[in-house]
Amino acid sequence: MAIWDIRERSFRFAVRIAKLVSGMRNTVAGAVIARQVMRAGTSVGANIEEAQGSPSKKDFTRRLNIARGEAREVLYWLRVAKESEVLTGPEVEELRAEADELVRILTAIVKRSRTEDAPS
Repeated sequence: MAIWDIRERSFRFAVRIAKLVSGMRNTVAGAVIARQVMRAGTSVGANIEEAQGSPSKKDFTRRLNIARGEAREVLYWLRVAKESEVLTGPEVEELRAEADELVRILTAIVKRSRTEDAPS
């Protein structure tokens, strides 16, 4: 997958997260979960964008690794939201599946980037 594709995909993911969070119930639990999902879900794409402007391969890899961690955090918060019934419906599972895909893609990019940096 080209880096352009992951940039667009993570942007679309952030938009879907924002829409999901906008529809969450206004409870104490809902507010906490919404804030965490929104922060982590939008951070994935933001870190991918920042990686594009990285001054070094090492910084590029570090930023993508941060994006990967944020995608994993989204998985956690969506699981909490589903199990606590703060969120229900098919969109939760669809976003969990997309977050999982983003984790896998970013893992592959980070591994490849580290391999390319390794001394021969």
